[in-house]
Amino acid sequence: MNRATEYVLSEHPFVVRREVRWGDCDPAGVVYTGRFTDYLLGAVSLFSDQIAGHTGRLGAAHGVGMPCKAMSFEFIGTLWPNDVIDIECWVEAIRTRTFDIRCMARRPDGRIVFDAMFSPICVKANERVSTPIPDSVRAALVAYLRTSNTQ
Repeated sequence: MNRATEYVLSEHPFVVRREVRWGDCDPAGVVYTGRFTDYLLGAVSLFSDQIAGHTGRLGAAHGVGMPCKAMSFEFIGTLWPNDVIDIECWVEAIRTRTFDIRCMARRPDGRIVFDAMFSPICVKANERVSTPIPDSVRAALVAYLRTSNTQ
């Protein structure tokens, strides 16, 4: 029987539960730093799908792609095989062409493991040049907008 190592735990607030696999860890049993990026990108992908709703991929129906412009991490705790983290995601800022998705990973007891930011930029799919966020995408993002002061 296969167990999911990543799944949506809650839609409001949006939370992804992730279980650490042995393959995510170095020989000492600590998660490789690079795996945290995978955890973030997995949560951001699921969150983007949630924002998009039934329209498919966020931005695709509007002729825009949303590649990563910036990504940052603050590592606060370590993880070991079979540890579980809950990654809460929300939109923290919306600008003209870019926006920020904040992701806070906590153990089920509430202890923070990492705090990360993923910042996509809207680009015209056929030209690969930046473009303003389409109004319909902006409206979808606003529904998940929350500043860090209201965590």
